[in-house]
Amino acid sequence: ITGSNFLALQKTWCVGKPSSDQAALQANIDYVCGSQVDYSIVLKVACPCYTPDTVLNHTSIAMNLYYQSKGRNKWNCYFNNSGLIVVTDPSKSFLQSSISEQSGFNTGSGEERLVVLVIGLVGKGTRSLLCLEAITILWCCLFVLLRWGVGLVVVGPEVPLVAGLANDLVKAEIPTFGPSAEAAALEGSKDFMKKLCHKYGIPTAKYQTFTNPSDAKQYIKEQGAPIVIKADGLAAGKGAVVAMTLEEAYEAVDSMLVEGIFGSAGCSMVIEELLEGEEASFFTLVDGENAIPLESAQDHKRVGDDDTGPNTGGMGAYSAAPILTEELKSLVMSSIILPTVKGMSAEGCKFVGVLYAGLMIEKTGAPKLIEYNVCFGDPECQVLMVRLESDLAQILLAACKGELSGVLVKWSPGTAMVVVMASQGYPGTYKKGTVIQNLEEAESVAPSVKIFHAGTSLDSSDNYIAVGVLCLG
Repeated sequence: ITGSNFLALQKTWCVGKPSSDQAALQANIDYVCGSQVDYSIVLKVACPCYTPDTVLNHTSIAMNLYYQSKGRNKWNCYFNNSGLIVVTDPSKSFLQSSISEQSGFNTGSGEERLVVLVIGLVGKGTRSLLCLEAITILWCCLFVLLRWGVGLVVVGPEVPLVAGLANDLVKAEIPTFGPSAEAAALEGSKDFMKKLCHKYGIPTAKYQTFTNPSDAKQYIKEQGAPIVIKADGLAAGKGAVVAMTLEEAYEAVDSMLVEGIFGSAGCSMVIEELLEGEEASFFTLVDGENAIPLESAQDHKRVGDDDTGPNTGGMGAYSAAPILTEELKSLVMSSIILPTVKGMSAEGCKFVGVLYAGLMIEKTGAPKLIEYNVCFGDPECQVLMVRLESDLAQILLAACKGELSGVLVKWSPGTAMVVVMASQGYPGTYKKGTVIQNLEEAESVAPSVKIFHAGTSLDSSDNYIAVGVLCLG
């Protein structure tokens, strides 16, 4: 696939309802691969259909890296939290990478420059990137990955991880960075995470789990307010309510258990004590038995200035987080991360991937676990990636192989900060189609200023427009 085919190729995808038009989807895949295919020989893996709601997660991480294969021209890698990210290594040789100095993609005009396939929606409406928005059927994904000789797959969003996408990729012997469905329950079920903490002595807030609204309200009455109510399952970051009064707590119980605002994710709820202190984000890479810490970061969830207004997916972040001293990092590793990794292994569901711990650092200086996420956080990931100086691909491959022990990660000693620009009205009903201007001027303010795209696209006049919730960082 050459650069001259990019625009024509993207116009051929059947977007929107792929499962209802498999013939068109197969024709697209044939066109990409350049040959007709006997689909009877496609690897057979028992698998569900991953719908657009699960695979195409619209919250985006903007990690942009360049890859260079020994003896070849520049290769590219684009990590995005909205779908599958594929790094191919057709030469099977050593990969060497450095942080991209640009926020966008730059493939050049060479014949063998496209080695990256993103399945899912990508910010910026990138025209130099092959994006198969339609492939939400697993066997189609597997066919493309196997046909192109994939060297590494990174599954970005948590929903397909919880649904078991990594399980199926591993069965197909495709190197995959991301936890199995069983291990992804650390994020997919608050109750699972809490039970693991209780069993292995990991410090966290006192809690109880409920499915009956009357029992839940009685417990809240006994505990008093303020108190925290969380949907047990995945709720797009909106499933936690910090109730300052009993009335607010009762209303949260009714909305989840009676009205079902989160569907099956809210059929069960965790009610826990409100921890006080300062929040921090702690990232580690895990290979099943070993864990290595990444640099610290801290995000801000409230939509308004001075931490006011409702929670969001994240309005900004900075790295490093001053509260996470070297001594405290060591304590977090020994008291929270390593017991979790060892506990998951003992339970028969080894964790491979990113383990992102949301922490509360209490006034005593003791860390407690608020929650786990099983993928890179947005917007924390942006500030981490611009500080990373090591070869990310080699580290992720080492994790896939269970070889993280002894791996050293090098970081820039500087600091990084990202501020998110969201569509007007977020986190409520938001406006779409707003033209975004002066991006080049903004990026030229200083050499260190970079703009990351997420919920943006290009209109017919090549103007950037806001099409999603979190647009720029």
